[in-house]
Amino acid sequence: MKLSRKTTLALAIAAALAVAGAVSLTSSADDGADVEAQPAPKPAATVATDTPQFSRLPLSLGANGNVVAWQEAIVGAEANGLRLSEVRVNVGDVVRRGQVIAVFAPETVRADLLEIQAKVVEAEAAAADARANADRARRLRATGALSEQEVTAYLTGEQTAKARLEAQRAAADLRRLRLAQTHVLAPDDGVVSARSATVGAVVPAGQELFRMIRQGRLEWRAEVTSSELALLAEGVEVSLRAPNGARVTGTVRMVAPTVDPQTRLGLVFVDLPAGSALRAGMFARGEFELGTSTALTVPQQAVVMRDGFSYVFRLGADQRVEQVKVRTGRRSADRIEILDLGADATLVANGAGFLNDGDLVRVALSGPGARAPRLLNAEAAPRSSTPSTLSSREGA
Repeated sequence: MKLSRKTTLALAIAAALAVAGAVSLTSSADDGADVEAQPAPKPAATVATDTPQFSRLPLSLGANGNVVAWQEAIVGAEANGLRLSEVRVNVGDVVRRGQVIAVFAPETVRADLLEIQAKVVEAEAAAADARANADRARRLRATGALSEQEVTAYLTGEQTAKARLEAQRAAADLRRLRLAQTHVLAPDDGVVSARSATVGAVVPAGQELFRMIRQGRLEWRAEVTSSELALLAEGVEVSLRAPNGARVTGTVRMVAPTVDPQTRLGLVFVDLPAGSALRAGMFARGEFELGTSTALTVPQQAVVMRDGFSYVFRLGADQRVEQVKVRTGRRSADRIEILDLGADATLVANGAGFLNDGDLVRVALSGPGARAPRLLNAEAAPRSSTPSTLSSREGA
């Protein structure tokens, strides 16, 4: 039996639709199987958690400054035009008040002294003769043997001879002083910090020969802002670190009464102990110890540095972490101060350095201050309102 063309076409279309439906059902079944077979997401890491805690941290103020001499003495030449014959000290030597540290050639001054001493003897003889003549004139004045003019001349001669004697004696004293000045003496106890004296040099009066640190005392002159000056007072202890790593403890001696109008910085003068590793001219950084204060702290390993900023990872109820940017403050032992984080946050304490924002984690161990994670409202979470009272101007 032969089928018509229309009947054949209809049967072909029906067969094609049947095949397409079967393929669609097969694909749907395969998709359902794939969905059912997809495994659950795996945690990125196993971590320990902790919560911020309030701790007592040292309160300090950081500052920079230079180490200088407490007072510097300049030792110069008092004798004029004399040859320097001997130099007895060098840089770094410890000297005592009155110690001879240099000697000028004394021959010229000694010869001048001998000459003036001879003139003193001559003036003494002339004064004695004039005094004798004046005494005779006084006795003869009443007899009339001498005129009044002659008596006056003898009395005036006595005064003149006496004045010449005093002048010669003063000149002799000056020569003795110049002779003493040929020995250069240390003006105070201290340490020689510079030497420009050279044996054989003929130096004018007033030329610098030595510099010395009086009493060997050094001080640290810290530069602080005008607002920080009010926090400091005499007697506050300061901790400085020497270049060799040793800690040096000083004491505030004085706070400057004025502030530089250009830089708006004030100086704080800190006495340093004798024999420390610090030397005049060094640059040093120190911390003024101002007591302690309460701060919100977390373990240092909970803070991660990335791109120059500090971050912590806050844990949510879905076991996923949120990367939160924070500001840090003081450090003490293994704790670090957080300035802008709520006290009820649950943070990743160990393993934070291997996490990224949104990672799924497994909590294996909780720290002493930790608790079970719960959902936190980031906008409504309380923020710490206790900033680090003081921190270094260079940043924590």
